Amino acid sequence: MKNSCRILLCLVFCLLQVAAMAKPVQLTSFADLMSALRQGYHVRAIVHYGDCKLLVEGKEAKAPDAVGGMDIDVFEYFAKNSVRNAEAFLAFSHTSMINLKGYLYNYVKFKIYEDNRVEVTAQYAKTISYRKIMDETFYTTINDKSGKGALYLFCDM
Repeated sequence: MKNSCRILLCLVFCLLQVAAMAKPVQLTSFADLMSALRQGYHVRAIVHYGDCKLLVEGKEAKAPDAVGGMDIDVFEYFAKNSVRNAEAFLAFSHTSMINLKGYLYNYVKFKIYEDNRVEVTAQYAKTISYRKIMDETFYTTINDKSGKGALYLFCDM
């Protein structure tokens, strides 16, 4: 009986190790993303800014060679026509304090549409006054493994 318990315990431990080493699965569409979120899976968004179209104050600019990422913890999904929107979309954002020659709030918002288009808003604001000192909008699509799209979505399954 003791040997059976030891074998079972060893098997459970081995299975946990295999699960812990599992690689994240890349999600390649809005439908995949919504499915993963609806099932409660952990999803992470990684954007390669240098591969996006950048607009600053309405004018196209060269995007920086930078990469950013965040977990999708808090989000809102809006079905088509639910808030006067022509197509469904998912929105999520995060604010953190950074130090670039003084403390600033770094706000990043993602808006992902059902046709896989992505809009990323990045803003810096002063910590006391909340005055915006940077406001950039990046445009891309969800990376579908074909070499297109600068937003990579990964799911821990």
